[in-house]
Amino acid sequence: MIRRAKISEITDILTITKACADYMSQNGILQWNEHYPSKFAFQTDIERNELFVLELEGKVIGTIVISTFMDEEYYPIEWLTKNDNNVYIHRLSVHPKFQGQGYAQKLMDFAEKHAKEKGYTSVRLDTFSQNKRNQRFYEKRGYKKLGDIFFPKQSEYPFHCYELVF
Repeated sequence: MIRRAKISEITDILTITKACADYMSQNGILQWNEHYPSKFAFQTDIERNELFVLELEGKVIGTIVISTFMDEEYYPIEWLTKNDNNVYIHRLSVHPKFQGQGYAQKLMDFAEKHAKEKGYTSVRLDTFSQNKRNQRFYEKRGYKKLGDIFFPKQSEYPFHCYELVF
């Protein structure tokens, strides 16, 4: 079941994202670190009603943020659509114990369906340039790679921006 996250679940959510960060790091992908994702970011997501969790047998195993807020890092990107009716995906995670079982697909299906039902023009996101698995994941879903942005607190490497137009 996918539902809105509760503030009481922040500790569980941080446990998942830390496990994901550790797993990526073990595979040479230094995408998430002690600065990101942060407790503050998830608290803000919950306050905005933008954080959703994937629950399996009563336990939170994944997260996704579906936001209408455009981060300033995205301004230089030449998006396929106007910047006035879009959603942005952030902090997609599935605990490593449950990866490879289609749960990330379910979270993205949910986000895309949500965006379509609400009448948004497109879904936008970024993924780490060193994370080839994620790039293939989004490209198979029909997302178009448009340009690069940087998050210096996370990495010296760029993040690729993608957009899926409905």
